Amino acid sequence: MSQKKRLPIGIQTFREIRENNYYYVDKTQMALNLINEAKHFFLSRPRRFGKSLFLDTLKELFEGKETLFTDLAIHKQWDWSVSYPVIRFSFGGGEYTAIDELQQNITEQLDDLDKAFNHHTTHTTLSGRFKALMRHIHEQSGLQVVVLVDEYDKPILDALQQPDVAKTNRDVLRGFYGTVKDSEAHVKFSFFTGVSKFAKVSIFSGLNNLTDISLDHRYSTLCGYTDRDIDLVFAAELDGLERDEIRRWYNGYNWLGDGVYNPFDILQLFNKREFQNYWFETGTPTFLVNWLINHKIATPKIGSLLSSSDMLSSFDIENMNAQALLFQTGYLTIKDSKRLGGQTYYTLGYPNQEVLQSLNESLLSVLVHNENERSQNTVSLIERLTVNDFD
Repeated sequence: MSQKKRLPIGIQTFREIRENNYYYVDKTQMALNLINEAKHFFLSRPRRFGKSLFLDTLKELFEGKETLFTDLAIHKQWDWSVSYPVIRFSFGGGEYTAIDELQQNITEQLDDLDKAFNHHTTHTTLSGRFKALMRHIHEQSGLQVVVLVDEYDKPILDALQQPDVAKTNRDVLRGFYGTVKDSEAHVKFSFFTGVSKFAKVSIFSGLNNLTDISLDHRYSTLCGYTDRDIDLVFAAELDGLERDEIRRWYNGYNWLGDGVYNPFDILQLFNKREFQNYWFETGTPTFLVNWLINHKIATPKIGSLLSSSDMLSSFDIENMNAQALLFQTGYLTIKDSKRLGGQTYYTLGYPNQEVLQSLNESLLSVLVHNENERSQNTVSLIERLTVNDFD
């Protein structure tokens, strides 16, 4: 029987996982495939799906930290003699609901990067500083830089209920991210991750050479655990847990490839040994629930919405539709797809029991304000349905 390891709950640092006997699901072959295929990438996935860990894996890989990759798929296929300079931005920390917060956050991150790369800038604009930093690093090291951006969209999502701030943040980011294309000669590779896939004209108009792999079947399991991962990597954790129940509760996310489990759910399940709504309880935005109610989205329809491929990628501050909002945030997933008239259409549905149960309970709690009465009626209804007491 396989040996138990430590559960990497909440750990997004590749080095810590590899050096401290944590479980690790090897994604390095897909990382290598990406690097060999193109230069600039974008991936959208819901929160807590391992995007930050994948970016950190890329960072350690490009920096040539060979010992961390021993026995992984990429180890014998990578040139470990080269250590590329890596510029990483993360917008996961902080709130971006005030008009100046994003500008200040980027300035602080640039200050830290200038210090790390011994760069003294004379530029004052964010784009000017970023461009000068990449040029300086390339000239000093003789190597092109790797640019990694985590949670690229959080400054916009944080401010969705304050449209003026959201639009200002969007405009700041559009100019800032466009610097990567302006500095093409200094960049070896770039990777952007986020929850939402904002329309390219909205946020990436200046970086229109991004390869979007959000719905690329080859990279559908880049974030998340597959059935095979559960059965092989986590075999030592399965004793005492019903395998089909694990699948019913937490599997079912689909990006046109193999279905995947949310890693946070699985790790919490193996830790606490109980089936609960772990992912949903970590931060379903009140904004989402209120938006569904205000736009009168009928709850029976949520589990079977139809969407075109254009609709799923048309998300923007001025143009939010239920399909894109629910799909990109992870509350709906692709159940079926078909080609009609030169367009791809998707049938969207709940991925699993956790989301079906939790989202409807959240909607109910907003509609019925008396918590005690809601609980009593829910229990009474379930008991009567269980014994087929329809009267």
